[in-house]
Amino acid sequence: METCIALIPLIPLLGFLILAVAGGKFDRKTAGYIGAGSVGISLVLALIAGALFLRSLPGVSSYSVSLWEWISAGELRADMSFSLDSLSLVFCIVITFVGFLIHVYSIEFMSGDEGFSRFFAYMNLFVGSMLILVLADNILLLYFGWEGVGLCSYLLIGFWYKEPENGYAARKAFIVTRIGDTAMIIGIFILFVNFRTFHLDELMLQVNDKWSVGSPLAVITAALLLFGALGKSAQLPLQTWLPDAMAGPSPVSALIHAATMVTAGVYLIARCHVLFNLAPVVMTAIAIIGALTLLIAGFSALGQHDLKRILAYSTISQIGYMFLALGVGAWSAAIFHFMIHAFFKALLFLAGGVVILVLKEEHDIFRMGGMKKEMPLIFFTFLAGSASLSALPLVTAGFYSKDPILWYSFSSVTGNFWLWIAAFTGAFLTTLYTFRLVFVVFFGETKLKPSFQPGKLMTVPLAILAFFSIVAGFIELPESFGRFHLFSSLAENTLPAVTVRETGYPETLFQLLSALIVFAGIYLAYLAYYKKPSMSESFEHGRIHRFFESGFGFDRLYDVLLVNPLVWLSAINRNDIFDWLNIGLARLTVLGNRLFSLTQNGKLRWYVMSFTIGIVLILTYMILR
Repeated sequence: METCIALIPLIPLLGFLILAVAGGKFDRKTAGYIGAGSVGISLVLALIAGALFLRSLPGVSSYSVSLWEWISAGELRADMSFSLDSLSLVFCIVITFVGFLIHVYSIEFMSGDEGFSRFFAYMNLFVGSMLILVLADNILLLYFGWEGVGLCSYLLIGFWYKEPENGYAARKAFIVTRIGDTAMIIGIFILFVNFRTFHLDELMLQVNDKWSVGSPLAVITAALLLFGALGKSAQLPLQTWLPDAMAGPSPVSALIHAATMVTAGVYLIARCHVLFNLAPVVMTAIAIIGALTLLIAGFSALGQHDLKRILAYSTISQIGYMFLALGVGAWSAAIFHFMIHAFFKALLFLAGGVVILVLKEEHDIFRMGGMKKEMPLIFFTFLAGSASLSALPLVTAGFYSKDPILWYSFSSVTGNFWLWIAAFTGAFLTTLYTFRLVFVVFFGETKLKPSFQPGKLMTVPLAILAFFSIVAGFIELPESFGRFHLFSSLAENTLPAVTVRETGYPETLFQLLSALIVFAGIYLAYLAYYKKPSMSESFEHGRIHRFFESGFGFDRLYDVLLVNPLVWLSAINRNDIFDWLNIGLARLTVLGNRLFSLTQNGKLRWYVMSFTIGIVLILTYMILR
């Protein structure tokens, strides 16, 4: 068991090392096999570890393995050690399973790219870093993995670095998430100063014993960790980096937005649930931020014409649902939606990537059309993902993962009517923008002909993800459908169960309302974007559309409030003493380089003389010492 746990993150990292050091010597087939194979082996190990873990329940709820002592400086100690419990197990299996399918898909998708080996090296490092994050048994190692996925996001978003806008998008993602990361590391320092340990289980035990509910330190620390989660998970007010992250290849978008980086914030809050439960005001803030984010992102998705940007705003919105669930104490519901979201969102990005690729990098959905006839398999898989994202009742996994969030946003002890209204409205928006995308891209007249048909390396992962997007939800049924809670029974070995209050309303009523709003959204999208497209023309060219397209103007607001003043201050402060010191240091370095270059003149006699003088000086020093 311990060996399996240790190898789960180490195998993808080994794949990264092989590809980074010797990738240029491999042909594309071998490099692809190494990249995808390493994640596949990690998936097998995760499944084996999961089977052994399930057999040990309920007697043993976690396993730990320590590889070596990482840091030891006075009281500051941290090991390179991993821990597997029900929470980390779910994340491990989802990351490796979805990651493996994305790697297989990428072998064909990236086959013509000159940076093929480099791409798989970055992808392996990304998966390895995310696995370190979720398996870390101490918060410092978790932060190490946290920064690892941040670095990989920069490398992968800017993978096609020859295009300046791609480099800008990569820098934006790196800088915006650094804001949250700075707050997070301050929170980690506060925990260490107060409890003298980085070990997560010990930290949570001491936090629960020594801090009371609502204590200032608990609130401050939880707020700082929350800010870190907001950056990685692209929630208000740090959500602006994620739509621009679409500059990377489509497999990167699937990996970042489905199972890895953007869900890191959800994992952090769930992992530190003991601390957050001691800070009710922060829990309320999490719920409100999630509710506002899912609404703003839903409206913004309606204003996009770029296929991948629609899916990017959809990701922000769905992560908002997870934050809403966390904020009302529905911990297992949030993690269940994470798992189902990984399936259908990876499917949508990969299927959308096929459409963009075969249409010669066309991203504008209104220049597409008729793809149902041209590519029926892609249509049906994309439709499965869209139906699951929209939570089509009874027949999709998305219904069974989103329905508990809608219910608990109203019925939990910290839920209320307004949170439910936000979630309910978000469900309508989700259906509307999702089927707007389906009807515009796949129905109507064919405007562009596909340049080729995708092969099995791309279509088989789509079919597998489509299957799980439909059936995976049946492992967790609502109370009104019977007492079958396979997922929450597993998750609640680590996470507390949600506390529900008496509402006076049956859950079935809320399910019926959710079903009605989904069908209303599909019908409205059908009318406005297929049957009577004139209905949507005024919106598509109006001011409200432009406002939604700009993401509610957050980028412009930050330019006015932060970026432009900083640039102005930098300009007026140019050529001060600090600039002189840096310029002088640079010139001194150049001078030193020129002096040392004089010794490399290619004359053998000069080298022999220099060598002799050096030996004489060393011997003289040793004699006279």
